[in-house]
Amino acid sequence: MNGYIPPTYLAPFRAQYRLRLTAGAHSARHIRSIARSLLDEWELAELTDAVELALTELVANVVRHVPDRRCEVLILRQTAGVRVEVTDGCAQLPLCPEELRPDAENGRGLVLLEASVDKWGVDAMRRGGKTVWFECRV
Repeated sequence: MNGYIPPTYLAPFRAQYRLRLTAGAHSARHIRSIARSLLDEWELAELTDAVELALTELVANVVRHVPDRRCEVLILRQTAGVRVEVTDGCAQLPLCPEELRPDAENGRGLVLLEASVDKWGVDAMRRGGKTVWFECRV
């Protein structure tokens, strides 16, 4: 065969990854590992630090603020980078960094999020809950 690998034996390219979980103390570490693996597969390793930091903050917010700790993480390959979404069933929206008081005890993670990604936002869902998302571009 001279090193030729027929296309049927090649691993399929995965353009997205979805995970539903009940977040706990070690969830962020496992999700970071998955994200790192996907970014390597997508040849976007230069985004790893920003994606891992932002993803850690969003999962930590689920652990802290969502009563049942259930969420869904979606990692999407985009043309010029990656989009990550964390959806939960809690209707309470996070404060924007501009709304934080200097002596606020919560919300610092969103300041980190804003500093490390290209774009982020929150989408409220009609049935309750929200999706907090971010995008990182090469």
